[in-house]
Amino acid sequence: MTRKIQILVIGHNENGCTPEAEKIAYETGAEIAKSGAVLVTGGLGGVMRAACHGAKDAGGLTVGIIPQNDPSFANEYCDIVIPSGIGLARDFLNALAADGVIIVGGGSGTLSETCAAYMYKKPIAAIKNTGGIADKFVDQYLDHRENVKIIGVYSPKEAVKYILEMINSS
Repeated sequence: MTRKIQILVIGHNENGCTPEAEKIAYETGAEIAKSGAVLVTGGLGGVMRAACHGAKDAGGLTVGIIPQNDPSFANEYCDIVIPSGIGLARDFLNALAADGVIIVGGGSGTLSETCAAYMYKKPIAAIKNTGGIADKFVDQYLDHRENVKIIGVYSPKEAVKYILEMINSS
């Protein structure tokens, strides 16, 4: 049996998530499910909840790695909840659990996850015009090491396609 591909979706939590970002995250989750990959998120609200909702509606499997030690903090669309109990350090678990990463907007927590994925050379796609970290670092490297370029895309479908191509070519 081959392991399923795991794609992490990161972005604003419920405090900074716009209705447009929610819609894009929902569509991203649905595209991941349609591809047969597993959706991984931080398991809470905002982009994470919307992506899980989209994946569930499309018949996919969702994993939420939450910072708390109590699984009840996870959003209702998480099939599998991993209560890390390690607070913000869980951003590294999220990045390491993923074969590739898709960014929808995002703030400092999203940047932390992006940096972790970058250090471990995970393919990263940022959906353009979703604000925050996605727009700030689109189509560039995070530093002089040039580990992986954050590739800008215009749609959830294009993001999933890019991530799967990168995973399958490595």
